[in-house]
Amino acid sequence: MSGAAVLCASGGLRGGAGLVQVAVPGEILPIVAGANPCYLTAAFPQDMRGRFAAAAIDELVDLAVTWADVIAVGPGLGQSDAMPGLMTSLLDRAAMPLVIDADGLNALTRVPVESWPSNRQRVILTPHPGEFARLASLTPDQVRADGPKLAFQFAADRGVILILKGHGTIVTDGRRLYRNTTGNPGMATGGTGDVLTGLIAALMGQGIEPFDAAVLGVWAHGRAGDLAAEHLGQTALIATDLLVYLPAALREAGG
Repeated sequence: MSGAAVLCASGGLRGGAGLVQVAVPGEILPIVAGANPCYLTAAFPQDMRGRFAAAAIDELVDLAVTWADVIAVGPGLGQSDAMPGLMTSLLDRAAMPLVIDADGLNALTRVPVESWPSNRQRVILTPHPGEFARLASLTPDQVRADGPKLAFQFAADRGVILILKGHGTIVTDGRRLYRNTTGNPGMATGGTGDVLTGLIAALMGQGIEPFDAAVLGVWAHGRAGDLAAEHLGQTALIATDLLVYLPAALREAGG
């Protein structure tokens, strides 16, 4: 899923990150590198299905923890037996903030809670309702019926910041709760969440406190979608349109 990596990294650039580096399985490096000349790329060993191999984990984590101020993990990652090991190693070794999305969340469901770091307020999880249901061992019906309350309790119990994506996206750290008012149904299309992950990581990289970065990222992401819909309509809206309109949304927010 090379496109997810491209969208996430490009969202980081649009969010103001000075340097973005994308770690990818070696076979897709030309695709990812050719999609945007403004970020760096790094290739790692892959398995037979084009996902990170278990042999890549130590080297990949070494690069992440020595090079980056913030780590975003998940978009385009794929699911394999090696992925829980990657998540465990990142949680154990990374002292910087982590934004975890998509298949990073799926891998996290296989990581015991006791393996999570004690200082979890630097960890932002960005699930949609289905991912949240799996992460919290709930049914989709439970999440639909009482999503904000369940998100608040999960964030409090795990000591993380949770972004429950959807209509009226919720951001909570188990003490505070923000319900977003920007965004539209046209954003329910593949790749928009990948842009959000990169955007939030970039905002934290500029020194914004994690909860505030999550709130600002969600608002600006939705506002970019609204600006795109005003010009293009909701039906035709795609994830790359958000990258075009993010600068205007961030200007409105004072950035």
